[in-house]
Amino acid sequence: MSLIRPFAIAMLLVLFTTEALAQAAKVVNPTILYSGTPRKYEIGGINLTGIDNQEPYVIIGISNLSVGDEITVPGEAITSAIKRYWKFGLFSDVSITADSIIGNKIYLGIHLKQRPRVSQINIKGVKKGEREDLETQIGLIKGNQITPDMESRARRIIERYFENKGYKNVEVNITQRPDVNAENNVIVDVNIDKKDKIKVHRIYIDGVEKLSDKKVRYAMKKTREGTTLKNFFHTFLRSKKFTDERYSEDKENIISLYNEHGYRDAYIVSDSVVPYDENHVDIYLKISEGDKYYVRNISWVGNSVYSTAQLDYLLGMKPGDVYNQKHLDERLFEDDNSVRNTYNDNGYVFLRLVPVEMSVDNDSIDLEIRMQEGTQATINRVKISGNDRLYEEVVRRELYTLPGSLFSMSAVKRSFMELANMGHFDAEQMNPDIVPNEQNGTVDIDWKLVSKSSDQIEVSAGWGQTGVIGKLSLKFTNFSMRNLFNKNGNRRGIIPQGDGQTFTISAQSNGQYYQAYSVSFFDPWFGRKRPNSFSVSAFMSVQTDVASSYYNSAYYNNYYNYLYGYGNYNNYGYGYNNMSSYYDPDKYIKMYGFSIGWGRRLRWPDDYFSFSAELNYQLYSLKDWQYFLITDGHCNNINLSLTLARKSVVNPFFPREGSEFSLTASFTPPYSLFDGKDYAKLATNPKSSTYKSELREKHKWIEYYKIKFKSKTYTSLTDGNYNLVLMTRAEFGLLGSYDKNKKSPFETFYMGGDGMSGYSYNYATDMVALRGYDNGSLTPYGYEGYAYTRLGMELRFPFMLQTTTNIYGLAFVEGGNAWTDVSQFNLFDLKRSAGVGVRIYLQMIGLIGIDWAYGFDKLFGSSRYGGSQFHFILGQEF
Repeated sequence: MSLIRPFAIAMLLVLFTTEALAQAAKVVNPTILYSGTPRKYEIGGINLTGIDNQEPYVIIGISNLSVGDEITVPGEAITSAIKRYWKFGLFSDVSITADSIIGNKIYLGIHLKQRPRVSQINIKGVKKGEREDLETQIGLIKGNQITPDMESRARRIIERYFENKGYKNVEVNITQRPDVNAENNVIVDVNIDKKDKIKVHRIYIDGVEKLSDKKVRYAMKKTREGTTLKNFFHTFLRSKKFTDERYSEDKENIISLYNEHGYRDAYIVSDSVVPYDENHVDIYLKISEGDKYYVRNISWVGNSVYSTAQLDYLLGMKPGDVYNQKHLDERLFEDDNSVRNTYNDNGYVFLRLVPVEMSVDNDSIDLEIRMQEGTQATINRVKISGNDRLYEEVVRRELYTLPGSLFSMSAVKRSFMELANMGHFDAEQMNPDIVPNEQNGTVDIDWKLVSKSSDQIEVSAGWGQTGVIGKLSLKFTNFSMRNLFNKNGNRRGIIPQGDGQTFTISAQSNGQYYQAYSVSFFDPWFGRKRPNSFSVSAFMSVQTDVASSYYNSAYYNNYYNYLYGYGNYNNYGYGYNNMSSYYDPDKYIKMYGFSIGWGRRLRWPDDYFSFSAELNYQLYSLKDWQYFLITDGHCNNINLSLTLARKSVVNPFFPREGSEFSLTASFTPPYSLFDGKDYAKLATNPKSSTYKSELREKHKWIEYYKIKFKSKTYTSLTDGNYNLVLMTRAEFGLLGSYDKNKKSPFETFYMGGDGMSGYSYNYATDMVALRGYDNGSLTPYGYEGYAYTRLGMELRFPFMLQTTTNIYGLAFVEGGNAWTDVSQFNLFDLKRSAGVGVRIYLQMIGLIGIDWAYGFDKLFGSSRYGGSQFHFILGQEF
């Protein structure tokens, strides 16, 4: 017992001593002297303050400090941690403190202050389009934090954006103000003062002797000096703004011009841009032209596929020619039929082609063109990306780039054309990614497509003499007949789709007076194995006339107005004599029609040709119809139409190159050759009591033959996607008869105006446009056209080419005429016009347009000129 008591007392003394020592070793908020001797500590804990919306371990991890690490205080570890937080850019205040030290352990505190988040961005002082562009470029995003670096970067982007537009004095001020509605959020105001554009006042060029000064200045396509009387035609309507990028390009253009004329040593000795005033600069250039060089010898090394003579022909240069480096590059590498593309068309995509100047002797150059032809490449893999509308087999069947086949650039271009002409993909964004693999001698092709919907709906209303005329038309261009009754097939709502077929249904009516219905179906790959097309369509329309009592009342109304200056015969001086109340169902024309067609692509003369045949039947039923030669009876039209066509355009809305033409021959059976009737004695006397019955007998079975030719060509006049395109047009039509005494009153040509069919006169005629003249004014009633021609040119320029909206403007001149007899056809007797217009393609509506035209010649049988006319266009015209 005596031993236990002293032992217990000793233990208590040890415990109290240990606790006292521990208390003495704990230092709270110690002072760290950076001038003192550094000491090593173990991190015992880390406390984070100032961050509420992030997990602490994530933020602490940025410091690269962890519990249990041994660090030196003061030392590099703490300094590096602070730098990391500042470098991260999301904090406006950073500090790391020693909260306490217990023995050899140190407890750290990381104190951060978050930068505010952006709640709103206001870009002021710019146009809507510029603001939308900047919003996607400057990198300031609502909900994100904003740092000084982000602010500086946004300022530089805005300044560069406007400098490229010629606003080199632009001022950008970015400010932040607290958002009173959200804590730790700011509203960012971007205030932009564009100032005036910097323009070129004068360009001074020194050293130009061997080329004309005018030609050198013209080479500067994007850097133009101010307009003067001397340079008016050179600078008028051209941009004079100055940008560094444009100026650099134009200096290269000057050297390229000299190289093109044989001056291979030409260079710009010096250049300077000097402010003229606040908004203008003067440009000073000094050029060293050098000597002019000529080609003395041309040799080819390494060629085996094509002979030297063939390559010389492709190059288009011979000894004695001016050493034109631009022509050399174009014929070797750039042109469609250049040496490289000729090899590529034959599968040699690994061709290496290097022109070398072997000898330069005075003004003569010996040129050696070294080649490594490589092996022919085959197509390995063909991938289709971006197609979300059609079955893949529908897209692949249009491709000429087939796996296993020899690679050809012509096949790539043809595939591009076919895909664009399908109408389901944006031709402006279509991009075939060609990846050669020289190791295995193959090429992979990825067709990167951007789908667009080409279905159309038309809902329209207009006013006619019998009231409002309404129209509803639905056109589905990706229809799938095989999925019509397949519940598991591809559908868009209730519409089966995926096969690229076209189904159209249309209705037009204004109630009792007029009704028209039509339905059509077209399959470009009938049977899904070969490009043989199949089409079928049907239509019906009923149009009634107004009663005779309307015309009687109209007569008396005019009579009483003439006598008394007011009043209405029917309404006792009040109201309006409305034609719609005089419906007469016993006066009408009814039309019914059906057609079935078949077509196929041809391989000769080339595979751009196609041939189609269509069998048509129309029935015309007339009763007391005073607007046509035949007023009563039934007329039948059975005809076969054969069409040979060729089409080589890429973008159907805005073609830049290529052509399209069609030659169509339509004919009915020659009834007059075998029915035994003497048509010279039928319906010859309009005053005869049997005239109408003889007329019905004469045209009960309509007979004629008809030939129509239409053509268009497209030529790009400038480079780039937004380029000037020249379209030329030539067309003619002839309507003949087997028997001169049985001349068909149907299928004549109705010429003038916009070429759009109106409901009151859309039977028995072909509508032919000629802008600058009223609809049908060149073929008035009683002088129907049996021959016509139309010639024209259009200059087109695109304003917008996007997936959903396409717009281009046009200026045109055209001439045409129609004649009542084929024998009167005369290309030198044309009605002329000129004008301007615009075309807009909207995805769900289709093509619409408006033209203003002026007709320069007199109308048929009138002293009145065509004059000023506006025309509204619906749908694509061929």
